[in-house]
Amino acid sequence: MRKELKFAFLNTIPVMLGYLFMGMAFGLLFENAGYNFIWSFFTSVSVYAGSGQFLLVDMLQKHTGFMAALVLMLSVQCRHIFYGLTFIEDFKKMGKAYPYMIFSLTDETYSLLWGTKIPEGLNEKRTKFLIALLDHSYWIVGCTLGAVIGSLITFDVTGVDYAMTALFIVIFTEQWLTGKNHIPALIGAAAGMAFMVLLGGDKFLLPSLAVSVGGLLIEQKIEEKGEKDDAN
Repeated sequence: MRKELKFAFLNTIPVMLGYLFMGMAFGLLFENAGYNFIWSFFTSVSVYAGSGQFLLVDMLQKHTGFMAALVLMLSVQCRHIFYGLTFIEDFKKMGKAYPYMIFSLTDETYSLLWGTKIPEGLNEKRTKFLIALLDHSYWIVGCTLGAVIGSLITFDVTGVDYAMTALFIVIFTEQWLTGKNHIPALIGAAAGMAFMVLLGGDKFLLPSLAVSVGGLLIEQKIEEKGEKDDAN
């Protein structure tokens, strides 16, 4: 257990640094909207949606109706549906942790689970669970701490929500520098830019994610076939 926890912690340090500060940004915005640290804590525990939580602040301030809020949240978070497609079989094998692994599959956790190779000698299922759990814990601490700080000190929160974009850039850069296979990153970048040009910034997300996931699944099948051919 100690070895898995140590490995999971070391590999989640970039996410920890990002989630603590990004979570604090959310906490500050939530406090500024009139919701104290208790609301921030339970929101980060139960929602855990990153960009969706930032959107939630705006919806609460504008008293957005239930159906409108549902559609908006689904449009922003629908990418997680595509993430899950690549981990269905892996998560099913994790027993009681299966529902939590689905719930905890954020952008950053997905990136780590996909790109991190678990060393031999470590329990793979337990290590993946700890990676997801640690990431969630960082987010909860960051959100709660930000709300506490916001209640004690007055902040100008203009531009604070850029923390989400900054974290994506850091995660992408770190994966690019450490990973040997850049095909997934190139597929995602190419699909995103192509549909951004074709459809515009408000409509590109869903089709680019569909193409990216399809490309990743094809790339994975090609790798598996190559490994089988090499073994034979």
